[in-house]
Amino acid sequence: MKSDRIPLYQQIQEYIKDLVRTSGLKQGDRIPTEQELMSLFRVSKITVVNALAGLVNDGLITRVPGRGSFVNEPKPENASTDSEPSAGHAEDWEPDRERKLIGIVMPSIDDYFAVRLIEGMRKGLREKGYQPIIQLSDGALELEKDAIKLFMDMGVQGLLIFPVDEEQYNEEILSMKFSGFPFVLIDRYLPGVETDYIASDGRLGAELAVDYLWSLGHREIAICSDSPLQTVTVQERIEGYMNALKYKGALINPAHMITDFSLDSTADAKEHPLFRYIKNRMATAYITLNGRLGVHIYHMAEQAGLRVPEDLSILTFDDPTAIVEGFTSFSHVKQFEWEIGYRAAGLLLERIQAGPGRERRGKYSKILIRPELVVRQTTGPSK
Repeated sequence: MKSDRIPLYQQIQEYIKDLVRTSGLKQGDRIPTEQELMSLFRVSKITVVNALAGLVNDGLITRVPGRGSFVNEPKPENASTDSEPSAGHAEDWEPDRERKLIGIVMPSIDDYFAVRLIEGMRKGLREKGYQPIIQLSDGALELEKDAIKLFMDMGVQGLLIFPVDEEQYNEEILSMKFSGFPFVLIDRYLPGVETDYIASDGRLGAELAVDYLWSLGHREIAICSDSPLQTVTVQERIEGYMNALKYKGALINPAHMITDFSLDSTADAKEHPLFRYIKNRMATAYITLNGRLGVHIYHMAEQAGLRVPEDLSILTFDDPTAIVEGFTSFSHVKQFEWEIGYRAAGLLLERIQAGPGRERRGKYSKILIRPELVVRQTTGPSK
């Protein structure tokens, strides 16, 4: 093992290089898995991912999602360092300074939250003469990687990224961090990875929601998420919900934390477990972690013969109905998504103007926007 003074990720890299040299590993041979390296060096997943990302950038290994990491064909000793670099990596980035392009990577644009977020980014970029280009990842890590590589090929000067999930570290994002390529993460960050990041304060938003419903007399308050991934955003909001109840001395009922389910708009709502939960009046109030889910619960309540807000209250994160500010019937946690997008664009342009090669250690910005509670027609006193 190397000296403890050498960073752990470099120790892992040296270990793998030695393994390739001394064990006769050849192209296509598998190297130890992430879990094996985590156990061997007693480090976190992100340390291992950092190490492997560096080896990928050096061309020593190739990573295949779902299969593992494999030895690459070694480069010839006399290979020219002036040869044309492979496309699609942050260290090969050549910005198109004439067109002033900025890439935006979003999971989807299927709700007003995403629309307003993008409008804020576009406004901030166009004010400074930059042209935004949008790619959708559909919530898939590989599509997110492909979008980043495509933007690199196009010569964008920076990226605004709404990442897929913190548990699936994107090597392209790590590569951009190592190379100093300017980017800002939106709504979600990668735990253990210092980057510029901006979002609404999800913990505080959930606390505001619980406090308000509690003030109306609700004691059976459910929190619901239909996200297929337990993202950092979901986790923080559930933590805020639990903290608010603890502050009030209330017992936390695990049955009221409703996650790990999906909603199919084509399926019969009455067959869904959530419908039975609502019909049996297990809770008197529901906090939904997105606006679309709030609308589903509203319709399920109607089908169950329950009235909103007379029989149950619904309070959503994000406004599910208002295109024009103020015209909405849903009580909701306002996250100021337009402002998030606008400020994210401004922060990115600051990084671009600072120029490449700037020392960034300790200078990343983590910006949390304070949410606001907006009371409308879907919440009322508990009976």
